[in-house]
Amino acid sequence: MNQEHLTIAIEAARAGARELMNRRTEHVVREKQPKDLVTDADLASQLAIRSILLDAFQDYAFVGEEEGEHRPPDAVLAKHPDAPRCWVVDPLDGTVNYVHQLQSFAVSIGLYVSGKARLGVIYDPVSDELFTAIDGDGARCNGQEIKASECVDIEQALVACSFPAGVKGGDPEVARFVRVLESCRSLRRLGSCALNMCYVASGRLDAYWATSIAPWDCAAGVVIAREAGATLTAYDGGAFDDWSPKFCLSATSSLHREMTQRLS
Repeated sequence: MNQEHLTIAIEAARAGARELMNRRTEHVVREKQPKDLVTDADLASQLAIRSILLDAFQDYAFVGEEEGEHRPPDAVLAKHPDAPRCWVVDPLDGTVNYVHQLQSFAVSIGLYVSGKARLGVIYDPVSDELFTAIDGDGARCNGQEIKASECVDIEQALVACSFPAGVKGGDPEVARFVRVLESCRSLRRLGSCALNMCYVASGRLDAYWATSIAPWDCAAGVVIAREAGATLTAYDGGAFDDWSPKFCLSATSSLHREMTQRLS
């Protein structure tokens, strides 16, 4: 894994984003399941990304949210040392925002090596912000190094969360939301897991949690947030699972303890 991988991933992310922006005012929408949307823009973006990534790295596996490509090879799932390198892609993270012509959507591309996320590229075409990270080399936004905030007190924290489609009032996620809402400075639901993770990495948010997302939603963000110095675990403080990502991400370990206490 080297600069070539990052260059190709950036090229692919920008190609996917062009498909999204070309269709932003005219797209076909359908429901995959109630309140879970997909558009022809998602599909066109994934095709463009897949073509660039696999033309450059033909032996790599590919996992994408759309077109039935969301099952990683068994060796990748098992995090086997000999598992093929695997691109994990969300061609449009924040589809509901996109459909309603709101901001806060992005293209997300992660590269897994031996079953673990090692490279991340997230591109927001509306703000023209490109977040990147390679394992061990720091995190950047448009080439400038970024760092998580120094927030240590939940009372001073700006927090974000993600809810599942079709969430009900009595669901555990709503109870978690209320516990954090009562404690933090303010709480947001912005609609894009990938960008939420970038915003923690760049100090705009202080914490973020999600318990109902898929690996492609957070694959790239995991590397970016980690390289920016943020703390990432399962939402209850346990070990983070790349392929079952129910997690909490916080700017500092002190804030993280307060967050996981309220989410457990």
